[in-house]
Amino acid sequence: MSKQALVQKVKQIVALGRAGKLEESYLGYRDLFSSPEFVQNRPEDQRQALRLMVLAKNVPNPRTPAMLDAMRSALVPLTELVSTLGEPADHEMLGLCHLALGHEQAASAIFKAGLATERLRSPGSDLCGELMKRISMI
Repeated sequence: MSKQALVQKVKQIVALGRAGKLEESYLGYRDLFSSPEFVQNRPEDQRQALRLMVLAKNVPNPRTPAMLDAMRSALVPLTELVSTLGEPADHEMLGLCHLALGHEQAASAIFKAGLATERLRSPGSDLCGELMKRISMI
């Protein structure tokens, strides 16, 4: 999948969400993240697409089946990013996916690992604070 194709697909998914078609939007994310071509994109491009869904505001509650499917599909590329690059922001997104799926222990461990890395890099960063907050809420 070229970067242009990825950008176009993400734009379509975001437009569905903005139009109030959340189920269709989450199904689009599910299909995108579970596509073998998705992980062939640059990590930065993967992160951008993942961030739009995982860190979205106004998430429906209770969680819908389509949303949970999208979160499940995001686990594979996020796990790959965490295991290969170890970026604390990727840990946060992966932890949030696990949390949405009801895997509190896994989410806590992932948040703690991301926090440990971020504390070494930048102890006073906003991400440190965000990860500490997420850990305390579990």
